[in-house]
Amino acid sequence: MTTTTTREELIDRARSLAPLFADQAAASERLRRPTDEAMKAVEDAEIFKLMVPRRYGGLELDMDTFIEVGLALAEGDASLAWVTSFLIEHNWMFCLFPESFQKSLYADRSYVLAPGMVSPSGVARPATGGVVLSGRWPFASGVWHSTWVIAGAIQVNDEGTPDPRFYAIPREEVTVEDTWHVDGMCGTGSHDVVIEDCFVPDDRSVSMIAMNRGCAPGAEIHDGPLYRTPMTPLLIATAAMPSLGQASALVREYAKRLPTRKRMGNDLSQAESAPAQIRLARLSIAAQQAELLYRDTIRELCVLRDRSEAADRARLQAQLATVVDQSKRIISEVCGASGANAHHLTDSLQRSRRDAEVMACHMAFDLDSALENTGKAILGLELSPML
Repeated sequence: MTTTTTREELIDRARSLAPLFADQAAASERLRRPTDEAMKAVEDAEIFKLMVPRRYGGLELDMDTFIEVGLALAEGDASLAWVTSFLIEHNWMFCLFPESFQKSLYADRSYVLAPGMVSPSGVARPATGGVVLSGRWPFASGVWHSTWVIAGAIQVNDEGTPDPRFYAIPREEVTVEDTWHVDGMCGTGSHDVVIEDCFVPDDRSVSMIAMNRGCAPGAEIHDGPLYRTPMTPLLIATAAMPSLGQASALVREYAKRLPTRKRMGNDLSQAESAPAQIRLARLSIAAQQAELLYRDTIRELCVLRDRSEAADRARLQAQLATVVDQSKRIISEVCGASGANAHHLTDSLQRSRRDAEVMACHMAFDLDSALENTGKAILGLELSPML
């Protein structure tokens, strides 16, 4: 199960997959899920092994590699990059569960494909040796290609207080309902998952609170700092990559198209237009600013890890929400400046714009709430619960 793939090789493979993602984007949108070709290419590139410990045949690479891989894929297509990045990150989540479950899960494989429904939408009733889980979870990105699911639910502990936890369930024990009829991020296949009275053993459960503090069981089992990283900033960093990657790609696409577009009333190209030149420069700087903020946030996350306080995590979340908001604005302006042809369904720009609008609606990117919480942290006030 061992592999010798290096960090540099994996990043190069991700960059080589970006054109394939761009080619598969329209087909994924029609199917309302990732194409089999795109998913197989990611598997063949060993990208799903990125966060899996070496003891299970994974690559056990850290956040820096994850960011480079995710941003490279995001330049190809937002939906396919979204699914790929989260399926990588959900392997990290599995590696925070109790060791007995990890060993059985990875006994004959070096990665698992599973959506992660982080909202505690279900109820877990105590039972001998585990719980009985029921509920409905929306937004199960990548579920059609998965063999497991991770579902958040509330379990009432012995003291009678709610205990939010994640539960791991085989895909064949859940029902997937075809609900993903949307105007953006169509290719993620983020359908609903329904679970009815499913028994889940104790070792297939982990505390959300412990995971968010970087002290889940996996933090004691695995030596790498990756497994002591708090969940919420990592989850939000994962969700932010497709927007940021698309913003950078669209600025370059805008520059590429300017010489071929004519100015109204003459034969001069848009590239010779001062307003277009100014806009291009401004957008380029804005994309660079967003990426610098993103990378600085990740750098701080990697420094803090399990030493982060609630105020730190609130600020990191607000910074990442700001990155997504800026990326959405960049993408929207590129599309608005690219003429009527950008609105043809055959033009990738219109898909990028719709995808950016939908990504910005993720609960993690409620910018007003994130900024409010950060302001409270600065003032020393009690924080509102976020993720």
